[in-house]
Amino acid sequence: MLIAGPCVVEGREITLRTAQRIQKIAKKYNVPFIFKSSYKKANRTSGKSFSTLGMDEALAILLEVKQELGVPILTDIHTEVEVVAAAEVADILQIPAFLCRQTELLHAAGRSGKVINIKKGQFMAPEDMRHPAHKVEMTGNKKIMLTERGATFGYHNLVVDMRSLVVMRELGYPIILDATHSVQLPGGTKKETGGQPEFIFPIARAGVAVGIDGLFIETHPHPKRALSDSASQLKLDFLDALLNQVIPIDKIVKGKFVR
Repeated sequence: MLIAGPCVVEGREITLRTAQRIQKIAKKYNVPFIFKSSYKKANRTSGKSFSTLGMDEALAILLEVKQELGVPILTDIHTEVEVVAAAEVADILQIPAFLCRQTELLHAAGRSGKVINIKKGQFMAPEDMRHPAHKVEMTGNKKIMLTERGATFGYHNLVVDMRSLVVMRELGYPIILDATHSVQLPGGTKKETGGQPEFIFPIARAGVAVGIDGLFIETHPHPKRALSDSASQLKLDFLDALLNQVIPIDKIVKGKFVR
């Protein structure tokens, strides 16, 4: 599956236009598409950085994308009180990496009955992700995905240990690789998080070669103008080329390749 969209909801027009383009590309490759965008970015390097248009307005835009295009929606939640409103729109609730150990948040998310995507904390060993997953399962909800998004490697740097994809797969959940957050340089520009988008393609190819269930790509028509994660989002014009490279790899790994 492809989970893709701008990091944060920036406005109605750009959100709908981006979703339409991604959907067209996904259909070209016959890949199931889930639209991702956050109604709020609660974790920003600087207190002056853009956070949200407003929760109600942003969720209304996501609902319009869902209704107009007929695509599932994935969005972040940050506190227990956000769960009910987000669950009215989203098909998948995402637990941000920094919050993946928050027991009450995981329980509230699980009780929503939605699919829960838990992003692996930059500080977490892959085998330890069984604990956040079990917290969701305690609510009776077993619809869980785990997402790799890089591990802290010294200051202002992340690395993707491809072994983590195998380790987390052995826990029994679908595994997603976030190839865009993995290229971040947290706090790397002093005022905001930096990034190395030139590594999105190789990380995505490597992860698909290991064997994953989905690829998570934050993408924007003009990344340098993006209001969040401008240094690490994939330029939308490159998404077609990325899928063109990874789909054949995925078919080979999963034994579906036909000459």
